Amino acid sequence: MFTHTQRLQFEAKPEKPDPPYAHKLQELVGGAYGEMSVMMQYLFQGWNARIKGKYKDLIMDIATEEIGHVEMLATMVARLLEGAPATATTKMATSDPAVGAVLGGMDPQQAIIAGGGALPADSNGYPWNGRYAVASGNLLADFYANVAAEAQSRLQTARLYNMTDDPGVKDMLRFNLARDTVHQNQWLAAIEQLREDGLEGVVVPGGLEEEEYREHAQTLWHLSDGTEAGAGLWATGPAPDGEHELTILNTPQPLGDIGMAPPPDPKLFATYDGSLGQPRGPVLGTETGVKGKIKDVLTPDE
Repeated sequence: MFTHTQRLQFEAKPEKPDPPYAHKLQELVGGAYGEMSVMMQYLFQGWNARIKGKYKDLIMDIATEEIGHVEMLATMVARLLEGAPATATTKMATSDPAVGAVLGGMDPQQAIIAGGGALPADSNGYPWNGRYAVASGNLLADFYANVAAEAQSRLQTARLYNMTDDPGVKDMLRFNLARDTVHQNQWLAAIEQLREDGLEGVVVPGGLEEEEYREHAQTLWHLSDGTEAGAGLWATGPAPDGEHELTILNTPQPLGDIGMAPPPDPKLFATYDGSLGQPRGPVLGTETGVKGKIKDVLTPDE
């Protein structure tokens, strides 16, 4: 279960209202790398975890913190919108209210839909999407995704930090920056812990090394006209997984046949000159009509 306290994790009081900045701050609420994304990402990772103890506890601690971050940002957005649109927007909309609202930089949906509050949307008004959340069940894959999510969040927070002079807003964002820093470090440490505990390696997923073509698991194919790709650690020397030796393939050649779609089914009306032969019939198990009925009789359900 979850419990809630009315006090915010950190203060969210702007010095003065600023509707255009509230519009920008929506990115940290409901953007692809906003707090709603990491909140839902971590919650589902925790709920779907198949391992008890420290890993699940870490995920759920940070996930629950992120719920508070959404509340903190939503509160800040509402306070930045105080008095809008009756003050800031109206002054610019005297001649043309529609144009004035756009020029004023305020998100009209914050007033029309949310009643002067935050929206579960990004800075363009696009609704938050559940596909932003990554929860695969593989903790190494998820922790890699978490590092990237916190990095993008901190990057956007840093940019927004430099888009305001409001001391109250900057104070809250200093806290957000710090929490993004510690979360990046914690997910990186969790990745190392997975390796130390012998649960995961470097590459996701482990256990298929004998199945893959090893000669293709260690080469950088030089396919662009840039000349310096071979100068990095990714091109020479031991791979981070300790299992491969990285090299560069300077003149890679195609290993497959000519890429061509098969003959089309005439009922699809694709333009076709017959040069590829006749299309195949229905794949076994997909027949319809008389053929399908005959197949059903000859292969009854077991």
